[in-house]
Amino acid sequence: MKIYCIRLPFIAMLLFFGANIGHASDTDRQVPMHTRGTVTYYVSAFINNSVTSDFLVDTGSGYVTINATTLKELSSNGSVEYIKKISAVMADGSETVVPVYRLASLKLGDSCIIQDVEAAVMPGSTPNILGLNALKKAAPFSMSMSPPTLTLAGCVTDSV
Repeated sequence: MKIYCIRLPFIAMLLFFGANIGHASDTDRQVPMHTRGTVTYYVSAFINNSVTSDFLVDTGSGYVTINATTLKELSSNGSVEYIKKISAVMADGSETVVPVYRLASLKLGDSCIIQDVEAAVMPGSTPNILGLNALKKAAPFSMSMSPPTLTLAGCVTDSV
């Protein structure tokens, strides 16, 4: 009898929590991803309601990063705020000090808005990167490869 007492609550718990596994909820936002002829995925974003850019989805990057060109576009209309400098470890292992700016909003696709995102500014024309600091704000998140989609549950919507 003890075996049934232990297993029945466990089975009931699996049935209760397992019912939603693999199914998107009504609050999840589906953001289409696209490639540029490689195995990396990008999402379209609208930064601070002023600049449109593609962002490389990179769960290995701790920060959202923008390049100097994107910063210049955002600065021209006064829509960024300098926060601090950080030491960034590059893919080749080298370190460099980079400025960090606050982005008021980062709209991914048509319906996912992430507010108050810190973005490190990388020199040159590096790709803009959607890093973990933004993905955590929109968590839980998942990626699907067929079709390429980024699903985010913690988004603010346009109606807010």
